[in-house]
Amino acid sequence: MKRRKFIQTLSVLPLSGVGMMSLSELGQLTSKFEDTKAMPVLFFGHGSPMNAIEENEFTKGWKNAVKDIPVPKAILCISAHWETRGVRITAMERPETIHDFGGFPQALFDVQYPAPGSREYAELTRSAITSTDVALDQSWGLDHGCWSVLRKIYPGADIPVLQMSLNVNQSPDWHFQLGKELMVLRKKGVLIVGSGNIVHNLGRLNWQSPEVAFDWAAEANNGLKQLIQNNQFDRLTMYKSMETPYQLAIPTAEHYLPLLYVLALKEKSENVHVFNDKIVMGSIAMTSFKIS
Repeated sequence: MKRRKFIQTLSVLPLSGVGMMSLSELGQLTSKFEDTKAMPVLFFGHGSPMNAIEENEFTKGWKNAVKDIPVPKAILCISAHWETRGVRITAMERPETIHDFGGFPQALFDVQYPAPGSREYAELTRSAITSTDVALDQSWGLDHGCWSVLRKIYPGADIPVLQMSLNVNQSPDWHFQLGKELMVLRKKGVLIVGSGNIVHNLGRLNWQSPEVAFDWAAEANNGLKQLIQNNQFDRLTMYKSMETPYQLAIPTAEHYLPLLYVLALKEKSENVHVFNDKIVMGSIAMTSFKIS
């Protein structure tokens, strides 16, 4: 079996002996971590893996989004590119830099993002989730949805990074509700990042006019932004019943679901700031959000 297929197989296997913590156990564990002011929450439209080695308007926007926030004690990334049965969190000491793509220049495959992992923060994340079992994972690493952005905003790779997987067996509302359970991490110095694209249709890329957005893509992008700014998150979890432009914009869930985790963590007093609001290749929205 090829190595990549082997890793993907391992990532969906259940981990025996994993149970949910009680509230008292959660309290005991969280007390070990210093309280902080609530960290912002970020959703990055990550787009092409080439953004990892290019300097452009989008990478500039990523950097600007974090320049005024405290240095995180750890980073938890929910990436479009790790789907599993059940929920898993990376817990290894040194997560692998995963090059989960093909057809790009060798320079991109040469990139490494040697950030440490953290068993302690993985345990804290697992303990925060009381609605479902969570497995501590030793087989995945950091995929390009994670490291392509992080190497731009934290190039020193000196902050512990964890990834949490997307449970393919659950509904959008289930993911949104699970996101709410991560709130305690914001107040323990953890920067929570969602990485995907709110409009992502690779089957309809416009290679001839890469700077021009399809009408349906622009309509969906603008409509989703309006729902977000109006805090209509229940509508956002029901995107499958929305009009044709949204069906074209979100043909599959994986690039959209990380947004729901980020929105679930918004408190009433906070604002949503939009940046990198542009569609490329006709059907990929780089639109990104910062909640603070």
